[in-house]
Amino acid sequence: MGISMILTLLSGVALFLYGMALMGDGLKKVAGNKLELILYRLTNTPLKGVLLGAAVTAVIQSSSATTVMVVGFVNSGMMKVSQAIGIIMGANIGTSITGWILCLSYLDNANGVAQLLSTATISAIVAIAGIVFRMFSKRVVYRSVGDIMLGFSILMTGMQSMSGAVAPLRENGQFINMLTMFSNPFMGIVLGILITAVLQSASASVGILQALSVTGSISFATALPIIMGIGIGAACPVLLSAVGTNRNGRRTALVYLNNDLFGMVFWSVVFYTADAVVHFAFMDMVMSPFSIALMNTVYRTATISLLLPFVKYIEKLVFFLVRDTPEDVEDTADFDLLEERFLAYPALAIVQSHMAMNGMAKKARKNIGRAISLVEDYSREKFAKVQEKENLIDKYEDKLGTYLMQLTGKEMTEGQTKQVSKFLHTISDFERLGDHAVNISIVANELHDKKITFSEDAWYELGVLKAAIREIVCTTVDSFQEDDLLSAGRVEPLRELIGILCDEMKLRHIARLRTGACDMKQGFAFNDLLNNLERIADHCSNVAVAMIELEARNFDTHEYLKSVREMKNADYTAYFEEYQARYNINSFTKKQKGKSEKKSRS
Repeated sequence: MGISMILTLLSGVALFLYGMALMGDGLKKVAGNKLELILYRLTNTPLKGVLLGAAVTAVIQSSSATTVMVVGFVNSGMMKVSQAIGIIMGANIGTSITGWILCLSYLDNANGVAQLLSTATISAIVAIAGIVFRMFSKRVVYRSVGDIMLGFSILMTGMQSMSGAVAPLRENGQFINMLTMFSNPFMGIVLGILITAVLQSASASVGILQALSVTGSISFATALPIIMGIGIGAACPVLLSAVGTNRNGRRTALVYLNNDLFGMVFWSVVFYTADAVVHFAFMDMVMSPFSIALMNTVYRTATISLLLPFVKYIEKLVFFLVRDTPEDVEDTADFDLLEERFLAYPALAIVQSHMAMNGMAKKARKNIGRAISLVEDYSREKFAKVQEKENLIDKYEDKLGTYLMQLTGKEMTEGQTKQVSKFLHTISDFERLGDHAVNISIVANELHDKKITFSEDAWYELGVLKAAIREIVCTTVDSFQEDDLLSAGRVEPLRELIGILCDEMKLRHIARLRTGACDMKQGFAFNDLLNNLERIADHCSNVAVAMIELEARNFDTHEYLKSVREMKNADYTAYFEEYQARYNINSFTKKQKGKSEKKSRS
């Protein structure tokens, strides 16, 4: 094989891959978000998932693209792992359609009607139509149709180029001898894995195998293990797409790999054992592009047919391979609690909503704890976790808000109406707690990247404030979960003290800036931390006020806070003095700090 032949082959592969990408992108633009919407909605049974996955993959010409899309759905919480399994199985079958399309490029020597379907004829007609759509259409959808047509033509041209490059090899004895080594199943599987892992496309690998088959040197014994390996190699881009996703995203990616691994192991054992006993006569049969397309489709369909009844066990397997930590169990979303069928029964819907909101509140509390700890103990992993959990908290706000608004249209008692109003008032405050956690994590990231550190006095004061923040957040979340109004009454006095602390700490930090103990960079970061911590306390107060004031007939937060601060009854004063003694930046000791933080976390 000379340099010219290798370059021609590689240029054909490049055209093939570019054409396939152009055609797939055009199809996605024409469909808009409909493909994603269809995948999400029509997957309530494994069989529907298989059919849908096969259809979508046949359209976009890439099982990897379909699976990566599904990994994204599962990672975002929009789809369950069990729903994704069926789609991935269907994608495995759908990707074999490309092989049949490529068969059109081998009809050049046919006569009669078949000659009209030759590559040259089809490519020319489709390319001309594509150029017309692309150049003269003003509507985006028609221009995208032109991209599809041009992509198809480029794909077919690339296939022709590959076939033409390898055609002289049919008379090359060295090449024929080299191919015989791949009749060894193990070597053939490894070759299929390597080629597909490099090309990142099972369709391209099958296309190359079809191109090589025109030499007449590819036998059944050589083609079968390569086809098996191609399936496993196609899992590489899917596994790469799962890097950085949550555990369910990684489980979904593993489904693709596990399916092809099972097919390879099962059919290797069954087929080659039977061949050892029976000695199949067709093992030396010379393969053509058509027979390779048929083998690819039959192999994939047979594998998925075997696996389809075992969807539940596949789900258990990937959950076993990627296990949940105690933290993951705690961070699991409670969206499933918001069942639409409960809307007809407001009492049930309110209980479910309260449970979901409890989950949202706990996640907000935990994220604030993560963010605060980043200030002194920074890690990239924990920083990424804060951002990830903030996205989850945002989804809580969206789903709970929609669900509760639907519930307001139902007939409810006065008590139920109050509960729903309380939830609607407090959702945004819990979501804002998550936002401020992200803001604090960003400040911590800046401190780490720019190697900014505070003076000993500033760290000391921050320790006091952080302990107070942890307590007010824990008190707020606990009182909300238990509907404990007495505990909620402790929040506003602590919020007032935190406001006083923040004001005093800002004045002290200005004094340090004047004396040169701190510089401007430290000043900006310190001020950002104080502002976000103070806003966390404000949102905690909003939640507590909503709980207390909604027990009265009229909901007026400002009037309530004004009366509470002006009257300052015995309980309020006692709570304030208790907190003032505990969180005094003038007499706060490390021992007291440790006790306060331990209490706030318990």
